Amino acid sequence: MTTLIAMTASVTGKTYPLWPKGAPNNNGNPTDTAKVSVFLPDAKKATGRAVVICPGGGYGFLAMEHEGTDWAPFFNREGIAVIVLKYRMPHGNYEIPISDAEEAMRFVRRNATQWHIDPQQVGIMGSSAGGHLASTLATHAKPEVAPNFQILFYPVITMDPGFTHMGSHDNLLGSKPKKKLEHLFSNDLQVTRVTPRAFIALSDDDDLVPPINSANYYQECIRHDVPASVHVFPTGGHGWGYRESFDYHLELLLELKAWLHSF
Repeated sequence: MTTLIAMTASVTGKTYPLWPKGAPNNNGNPTDTAKVSVFLPDAKKATGRAVVICPGGGYGFLAMEHEGTDWAPFFNREGIAVIVLKYRMPHGNYEIPISDAEEAMRFVRRNATQWHIDPQQVGIMGSSAGGHLASTLATHAKPEVAPNFQILFYPVITMDPGFTHMGSHDNLLGSKPKKKLEHLFSNDLQVTRVTPRAFIALSDDDDLVPPINSANYYQECIRHDVPASVHVFPTGGHGWGYRESFDYHLELLLELKAWLHSF
């Protein structure tokens, strides 16, 4: 069991360094550090589930609140532990955020007993570019760091220049990556029969990340017999996260809650 020393704390959450002994692949930028903020439900309500949340931001910054910590009360009410990941920016080195997400999964499972978490009930969630990171773990990760379920909001899925979000593409892979690398991180092309079940939500009028990203991922999940649920709202654009100003905020919460209770 890892001994945890909190860096910062609030009424409901504590923040820990993800790499207390130094991060790999720091890309010459040691000031960009990875952290996890942990929000635990009341022990009497704990279901054993946890979700690691990867906020979005085009792999250039992180929307830590409305796509991260603002979700904690919702999940905690459902008895689900929340671990919000502040991952490092890649600057063209895709290994950086992926290694952070993998370590966050290890971190949760190392501390599963004291946090009342079942290590086989640890999911991953991401919005926009964070959805690309979450779906990367869901389709690429080895068993010890693979999530047991995935929740994706308006995710970047493909790295195909014709359909991707180019800011995310360039920040993750560089401006002129090899086609082989674009194929590898087009996560709709990496779905297999062991990919974990998925909840996907997006708006039909998203003009930043084309909805075809979600549609193709959903199609590949179904084609490979992966349980998947897709929820397309008629308006809302991109980047709503937990914002109550999103016209379908309550519907989103009800549908996500129903999905979480379905397995």
